[in-house]
Parts: sequence; C-alpha cells; structure tokens
Amino acid sequence: MPANILLVEDEPAIQELIAVNLTRAGHHVLRVCDAESAQRMIREALPDLVLLDWMLPGMSGVELARRLRQDERTRAIPIIMLTARGEEQDKVAGLETGADDYITKPFSPRELVARIKAVLRRRVPQATEDAVEIAGLKLDPATHRVSAGGQTVALGPTEFRLLHFLMTHPERVHSRTQLLDQVWGDHVFVEERTVDVHIRRLRAALEPTGHERLIQTVRGSGYRFSTLEDGEA
Repeated sequence: MPANILLVEDEPAIQELIAVNLTRAGHHVLRVCDAESAQRMIREALPDLVLLDWMLPGMSGVELARRLRQDERTRAIPIIMLTARGEEQDKVAGLETGADDYITKPFSPRELVARIKAVLRRRVPQATEDAVEIAGLKLDPATHRVSAGGQTVALGPTEFRLLHFLMTHPERVHSRTQLLDQVWGDHVFVEERTVDVHIRRLRAALEPTGHERLIQTVRGSGYRFSTLEDGEA
C-alpha cells in the first residue's frame, strides 16, 4: 500500500530525485528543507515514515530524530537517515538516536525503495501490500479483498483498514484512541465510540465464517485480534 513519507532534505536536486522515484513507487511524498518545517508538518499529521538528512540548516537531522523518539506521539514513526557520512561511528551515532536504517550517499533510488519497504514491513506492516492470513482469514491489500474458507467477506473501507491494522498487530491490545489514530488518523476528530460501531460491523461481516471470535474485547482496555478464544466478545 502507498505510504505517506516525509522527506527532510535541503539539497533541491537530491530532494527532487528521491521524491520522483518514491512517487513512481506509489508513495505519497511530503517535502521540507529543514527540521523546524518537518516538526510543523508532523504536528499536523503523522507520516508513515520519515526520510531524514543528517546535515540540515539549523537543527540537525540527528537532533530531530532524537526529539521524535522522546515524544510519545512520534516515537514509533520509522526513521531512515540519509547522509554522506560513511564512517562506522557515524552510522552507530545515527542508529543510537533511534533511526531504523541508515543509507549513505550516493545511493541508488532502487536501493532506497527497497530499504523503505523493508522498514515499513518491520515497523508499519499495514502500510505494505503484503497479504496477511491468520486462522483461515486472508486479507490482501493489493486487491482489497478479504476471504475466509473460500468465501468472500464484504467490508466497507473503514472496516477493511481496521481489520488490516488488527491482523498486522495480532495479540496486542489497542485502546479506542490508538485505533482512531492508526486507522482514522491522529488529526481526525471523531468520538471514541465510533470505533465500537465499526467493530460491531466488522464482527457482523465475519460472523458467517466464524471469524468474529478473533476480534476480542478486553474490558477497560480496548480490542485485540487473537486466535485464542479467551477474550470477552
């Protein structure tokens, strides 16, 4: 699936080259030239991944990465550092700030796209087009289809995104607020009970194949997707 990528790069030619190739790969690219602009954009909406140049005017990319990791709202955003520094100690320093990967300039656009895909698969699996299957329930983001036991499961777009997120994060308990942030977006202001409505619709759609039992209510906490039948329905 396309990812929203924030590109923080102050060299216009490099910024253009990266943006063009990522757009061709199907991603949506937001561009800024400095850390301060990146912070403003992140306050408006969380990207799926940040491509961050080490050397920036004003605040450095390393300092921005450090601040993102210290903030609870942004600490889970995947970060890939872009830099001309190739020495081992520089790579270690970048990774120790919390970067998920480190790419030394010059690099091929093909390598960058592959690295982004790998990081997203690890950190934001719902942002990839990889099909996921659990207990006979299969969801394919590329074709936007869900099936179970040979039967097609018809879902609305919100229920599809909700199921995709839950299936790519199995056995974890997610609060209503977390689900709103991850599925609806952290700057979409809707009631938390909206989650309950869509959970009910999702369970109803899965009921004919018996897979509604996989979506469990954890009293006082939220919901989880589990193959274990010990939750409260």
